[in-house]
Amino acid sequence: MMLRTLAFGILSLFLSAFSVFAQDAGLPVSQCQAIAQKLPNVRFASFKPSDLQFVQAKKELSLADREEVKITFVGHSTYFIETPGGIGIATDYSGVYQPDRMPDVVTMNRAHSTHYTLSPPAGIRHVLHGWSDVPGEKAKHQEMIGDVYIRNVVSDIRNWGGGIEENGNSIFIFEVAGLCIGHLGHLHFELNESQYTEIGRLDVLMVPVDGGLTMGADSMSRVVQRLRSSLILPMHRFGPPLDTFLAMFDGKFDIAYAKDKTLKVSMRSLPKKPTIMVPQGL
Repeated sequence: MMLRTLAFGILSLFLSAFSVFAQDAGLPVSQCQAIAQKLPNVRFASFKPSDLQFVQAKKELSLADREEVKITFVGHSTYFIETPGGIGIATDYSGVYQPDRMPDVVTMNRAHSTHYTLSPPAGIRHVLHGWSDVPGEKAKHQEMIGDVYIRNVVSDIRNWGGGIEENGNSIFIFEVAGLCIGHLGHLHFELNESQYTEIGRLDVLMVPVDGGLTMGADSMSRVVQRLRSSLILPMHRFGPPLDTFLAMFDGKFDIAYAKDKTLKVSMRSLPKKPTIMVPQGL
């Protein structure tokens, strides 16, 4: 316990210094990144909301715990996230599945055409590609849009020829109202230590459950268990594999089925035990 307390104390000092540096440099400050993993002999591989609050999050907690983020499953890999400040975000947007209103922000991945479009409606103000059109470069997003900070962590994908396309997929992370919300995109390979460190804490995780087009259910379940998010939202479902995916957890996570089309999530309402919430329409 003393070692844990000391580690948290060191981490707080480190994060305070980092926060000041980042703010002075005009950079957004991530509240979700597990910077603690860079400290020698200390591992915070995953977080529960009660484990650790970053310095900036503590300052805002009195407001954040009264704010709700609305999350609606639209179709395939598209979730629509509505922030307390009114920003609407559509994930893996292709235009095939449309939310009830025009998004302010869309994120995209290009594993195949149901995850992106090169002709989004003109009314969408922010279009964030999960890939770079420059060979050898990584897509990099650090965007403060309204009350949400959006960043990405890249991963490789398989191409249609059977080869590997480096950095072809982005895991997008949305930090809003004290919550860390992650969308795995079209994840083809289990994450490495560097990627887990870049991702940091995720309270809400959107995960493909197709059983093979992305990764097999066993591989995907290992990623989910390692991230230890409080709320897991399946997506990218094709028939029976959902049951296969759910069976992989064998009581480690609760299973629930959404009673409403739109989920309302806040730091205070997160389940105490990790829960897979099957949305309406999946």
